[in-house]
Amino acid sequence: MNTSPAAKKRAMPARAERSQQGLAHGICEQLQQLIYSGEIAPGERLNEAALALRMGTSRGPIREAIRMLTGIGLVLAVPNRGVFVRQISVREMLEIYELRALLLGFAAQQAAEHLSEADRREFEQLLDGMDAACEADDGQRYYQLNLRFHALLMAQCRNQRAQQAYEDHVKELHLYRRRYFDASINMRRSNKEHRQIFEAIAKGAADRANKLAQAHVLQGRQRLLSTLEVASTHPEWRQA
Repeated sequence: MNTSPAAKKRAMPARAERSQQGLAHGICEQLQQLIYSGEIAPGERLNEAALALRMGTSRGPIREAIRMLTGIGLVLAVPNRGVFVRQISVREMLEIYELRALLLGFAAQQAAEHLSEADRREFEQLLDGMDAACEADDGQRYYQLNLRFHALLMAQCRNQRAQQAYEDHVKELHLYRRRYFDASINMRRSNKEHRQIFEAIAKGAADRANKLAQAHVLQGRQRLLSTLEVASTHPEWRQA
């Protein structure tokens, strides 16, 4: 093992870089929660200096965390103006859900025709994980596993354009969708629908898988609309 002073000197920047990346990931998660909770509102500009002061760090990790948020679609960089929390109208949200329903239905139909054993096991693991998140009332964990379930389902269609379109739509909906995943009853209903889709896929029932996947997205839209209605009539109410 090379323990010379030169080797140690080369290792130090690498350790520092890993430490900075870990710090940026942690800050990214904190900022996500602030955005999901509404403490940082849609349309609000992210001020690097103010966030660095709030998080007790330099601006470097803040800048990296903001890049991560841009990558998952929570914030939008506007040239010569700064970075802002994304905002879309309810009408846009409804239209996106309709497109998501068609894309996910197509993917489910394709999955029923060529599901591999490896993907079957991964679907089962994700479903079990979401059941466990429901039992633990862990909305954050459920949300992440839900995203992975949908991504795995979209991967079944083997159509890169469809996958990219779906991913773009999901990014736009993060701010809306995350609101209802902390409600235990919504998580349980959602995963029940996941299992029904998977069972149809596993049986090779392509048409049924398509219909169930489309219904799942549209039922998710209705759950979200119900959440928004409650929030509008009870401003003090917060789920996330």
